[in-house]
This record gives sequence, C-alpha cells and structure tokens, in this order.
Amino acid sequence: MSVRNGGWGPTPDPHAFPTRRYDLVREFVVALVVMTVLSVVAALVFSSPDEPAISLQQWARQAPADVVATAAGELAGTTTTGGYGPPYNAGSEGQVLGPLSLQKLPGVTEPVDAAKDLVLDPVRTATGDAAVTAALGAWDGATPDRQQAWASAYSDALGQAPEGDPAKVATGDYGPVPVIAAEEEKLAESGALEGLLTSRTSFFGVDSTRALLLLADGTYLEDAARAQNLGGDQWGIMNETGNYPGQPWLWLYSFWYQVPPFATSENADVQVWALMILLSIGFVCIPWIPGLRTLPRHLGVHRLVWRGQR
Repeated sequence: MSVRNGGWGPTPDPHAFPTRRYDLVREFVVALVVMTVLSVVAALVFSSPDEPAISLQQWARQAPADVVATAAGELAGTTTTGGYGPPYNAGSEGQVLGPLSLQKLPGVTEPVDAAKDLVLDPVRTATGDAAVTAALGAWDGATPDRQQAWASAYSDALGQAPEGDPAKVATGDYGPVPVIAAEEEKLAESGALEGLLTSRTSFFGVDSTRALLLLADGTYLEDAARAQNLGGDQWGIMNETGNYPGQPWLWLYSFWYQVPPFATSENADVQVWALMILLSIGFVCIPWIPGLRTLPRHLGVHRLVWRGQR
C-alpha cells in the first residue's frame, strides 16, 4: 500500500501500462553524429573569414596616400571624427529620435580633438626633425582661419592629384600641412603611431578608440570591409578577430538597414536601435500575448517530437 493523492490507495501495477523499448544511448549517438555532420557541412559551405585586425602600420604600408589625406582631413576638420558630435565632440547634433537628440543626452564623455589628438600630438614626438619642428611652429603661430585654409587647400589638392599621390599635388599655399601629414604617415609606417594613440588614453594603454577613429576616417578600412561584403548596403558577416563564432546574431540588426525607411535615413542608427528594443520587449512578452502564446499548440510541431505509442 502507498499514500496517493493525500489518502491510502492501491499501488499501481507498472505492467498495467503500455511500454516500449527505448535505447537512450543510441538516440544520443545518432543525434550527435547527425549534428556533427551538419555542423561541418555548414561550416564548409557558409563559413566566414576570420581576418586579423588591421593595424595603422599595415594601413600606412599598403595605402600611404590615404594616411596623408586622412591627416590633412583631420587638420581641416572635415573627417567623420571631426564632425561626429557626442560623445567625442560638439561637431554635430548627432542621431535624433523624433524630438529627442539621444546622442547629446550623455554629452561629450570621450573628448577627442581630431586635429590635436590624432595628428598634432603624435607628430610632436618627432623632436629630432628640424623640418617637422619648424612646421609645427608655423602651425601653432597661425590663426585658426589660416590653419583651416591651409589644411582644406591641401586636402582638396590631394583629392585632385593622380591616385591621390602627395608627390603629384599641384603647387599651392598649403603652409606646413604637407610636412605634418607626411610625418604622420612616417609614424604610422614605423608602427609608432598606434602606440602613441593608445598609450596616451590610459595608464595601461589598452584603449584603441583614437587609433580606430583615425583608421575609420580614411578609405582603407571601408575598402577592406566592402571587399568582404561588409558595407552598409551589403549582407556579409565576419567573425570577430580571435573569437568564435563571431556575430551571426547581428543579421537581424543589420537587416533593417537594407529596407526603407532606414536605408535612406540619416538617423538610421538610433531608429534601428529603438526598433530592436521594441522587438526584444515583444519577444519577452510573447507568453502574455493572446494568440501568439497559443501558436505552438495550433501549429502542432510538438507532435513531430512527442510521437504517440506504436
């Protein structure tokens, strides 16, 4: 006898219920083999490249003209970083969502002066070069308007030069900008520029924000990304350097950038972010949404897994 449902009753006979043999080990082995084969096949067919990180030295060695043009743009204040806005500077209002300027709410929390932090301060370390010292002195002694005129003129001239080659730039009044930009390229090619940009940001020198901003202001990084189908209007997915499996989960996030109105919106970043927040909240609330919470029962997919007795 045993206690059942709060009272005494007969012990059920286990042989009174239908049974069937079930080999749990066999099922596990079959499932493991099938999933292993599918994983290997999927990795071979749909694998994504795991490229090493692009360094400033690699950039300078493969696209030196782009480094010079980027340095001139930083001095002119015409790069993305120079006019990005919060959290780096007050160059623009930034992303807005309706009446809210969300990018300005936290303010400038990571101040970056593109000309000073990304170009002038690193170049000032070349104290043994008389030409560079003289060029920096001329720059410091000029008015902001004069500096802007020099840098803008040189940046425009580089854009019109054959292949952007600094050696083929037309004669003009560029002041000390060509010397400063050329020294920036030399620092990058030697490998010193990356260390100068990271070591100045923190005691441990592990903050790569400024180095990444400088690299992103050029065209080399974008060209490398588009070559791997990673452009904003492309659908490529790449593993994070040194990590596995990367970020394939980002497909849903990047999907919205390909469809209107996000594809043509200047505030697509914050709009997609807001949409993903709403979708995430909706996903969490599925158990409380009538119709959706009972959808699995009506679809009957569970019957394919929990099959009846044979």
